[in-house]
Formats: sequence, C-alpha cells, structure tokens
Amino acid sequence: MTLIAFELSGETSEIPVAEVIGALESNSIDFSVRHILDQVLVIETSSKDTGLVGDLAGRLAMTRHIIEVLGISKASLPDIISMVEDMEFTKTKSFTYKVRAKKIKRISPMPSEDIERSVGRVLFDQGYRADLIRPDIQYRAVLTDNKCIFGPVMASIDNSAFEKRKPHMKPFFHPGVLMPKLARALVNIARAKKGSIVLDPYCGTGGIMVEAGLIGVNTMGCDVQRKILMGAKMNLDFYSVDYSLMFQDAGGMALKDDCVDCIVTDPPYGRSALIQAQSLDKLMKNSVNEMYRVIRPGGRLVMVSERPVEIWAECAGFCVVNVYTQRVHRSLTRRITVLDKK
Repeated sequence: MTLIAFELSGETSEIPVAEVIGALESNSIDFSVRHILDQVLVIETSSKDTGLVGDLAGRLAMTRHIIEVLGISKASLPDIISMVEDMEFTKTKSFTYKVRAKKIKRISPMPSEDIERSVGRVLFDQGYRADLIRPDIQYRAVLTDNKCIFGPVMASIDNSAFEKRKPHMKPFFHPGVLMPKLARALVNIARAKKGSIVLDPYCGTGGIMVEAGLIGVNTMGCDVQRKILMGAKMNLDFYSVDYSLMFQDAGGMALKDDCVDCIVTDPPYGRSALIQAQSLDKLMKNSVNEMYRVIRPGGRLVMVSERPVEIWAECAGFCVVNVYTQRVHRSLTRRITVLDKK
C-alpha cells in the first residue's frame, strides 16, 4: 500500500478535496482517505499504475503538489528530524536532492529554512548530495494541523496555464462566467473520464467546455443566445477541443434519453434581469427535469447556483451527494450542488 498526499490550494476547504476524490474515482482507482487536513488530503492506494500521477497532475486545478508520503510526524523540529532519521531511502547515493518546507497558513513558529536545513543535513549524513538548482528528487515537508507530511514530490501542477485562460484573455469575453480553475474542478467533481460525454446546457462562452475538452473529454453545449454561441465557438476553436454546440433551450433539449455521462453547468438564473421571479421556479424545474432525462443512470450533475436547487433536483429523481458553498463577495455566495442519477 502507498500513501499519497495532495497539497491543496486554499480557495475553499471542501472543493479541492472533492476535486481530487472525483478525479480518482473517474480513473477507477481503488483508494481510501486516510487524512483530511487543512489544505492536505492523504489517501492510501494499492494502485501500481505509473500513469496515475501524471494523469492527475494533468487534470487537477486546485492541487499544488502530489507527494509520496514516506512519513507523518508531529510538526515539531525534533519529531521531524527523528522521523527522517528512521527512514530507509531506496534511491542510490548518486541521486541529488533538494528539501523544501511549506507551512500551511504559517501555523508553525519554526522558520522553513530551519526545517529544510535540518532535514537536508540528515540526507547529507547518509551520503546524498544536495543540488538546489536541478535536483533528481525534491523532498517536501508540509506542516499543517500539528502534523508534518514528508516525502518526495511526484508531480507539481502548473497553475500558470489556468491564469492564461482567464475569461478576459480568451478570444471572446462576456462577464459573469466561472474562472478556469473552478470550472476544471467542477468537471473533475463530476467524474468526467477521457472519451466520455459532458454536457453544459447553459454553456455561455464555453468556459466549462474548454476545461473539460482539455483533459480529453467530449463536450456538448447548449445556449439560447446566438451571439454567445458564436463566442463559445471562437473560444473552443482557439483551444482545439472536441465539441458540439446546439442552439436550444435547456428546458426542452433535442437529445435522446440517457445519452450523456455527466453534466456540469452554471445557469444564469438569478443574474438575468429578463427572468421574472415568479418564472424562475418553472424554468429551473423544467431544466432540471430535462437534465435528469438526458443523463445516464449512474451519471452525475454538478450545478452552480445562487439559491438552493435540491428541491427541484430531488423531485426530478436526483440524489443529493453534497452541497458546497464558495463566497464570491459580500453579497454573493455561490452554491455548488452535486447530484447523482441512481
């Protein structure tokens, strides 16, 4: 059995954890959760798939590093040193190393440099050579919740790619859309697999579709505004993803029953002045019923909203898996509802 730690970003406490679990489940990886700590998730797995980490690193948005856990200790310097001294490092002495320490939310009064220097000294005393520029192995000590998670970095996630795909940097821009990192996280929570079909019935400028397409998912999108659909086409073509776009209402889609694997969507309801308050319930009820109809049994719907959608979803037949909240600003809290079609 192998322990793997995911050092998470700090946007929210729950969504990054849910993203990792969804990505693992989409790969049909046998695993169990060992620890859920502040910005760190530790799982245990028996998987020997060498491509697992590379696939995860290529699709996760709210993870910074994936670490093979060699040890877990209390977050004091003597405990950390004792833990490292008791380890048997399997790498040959010709391998060079670098040690980096990360204090989540600076909970520890110890300087990171002291941890790095002390751990590095243990490795040096065992015959390994340091290389701070191009090491063969980077060891990472993550301090959180009075624990230290230590081990070699298996993969790191390049967040700069998400920065380059921010909405205003795409060929077509329209305000009020999701940021790429959140859109990718929602696709992962939906357990989208390579080659599967993901539908966004309120696709807008195609932000969710772009993030799904970039990890090898076949994407479908609908919208009732031709101008927005043309803009979505521009964005999807720019990123060269596999897609289909349809000019149609989400409340009456021209799609067969049980034809998509999962749905990820951010309806504009509640943000549109064109929608009267009294018609919102009817619109949401119709569209949720349609989503239930077109999604396959066992499929998942991940919906962003500004108000509860659980009543409509349960009436349609969905099972509520979880509801996450994310504060956008003082007057807006975003709700992310995860629903399964049993």
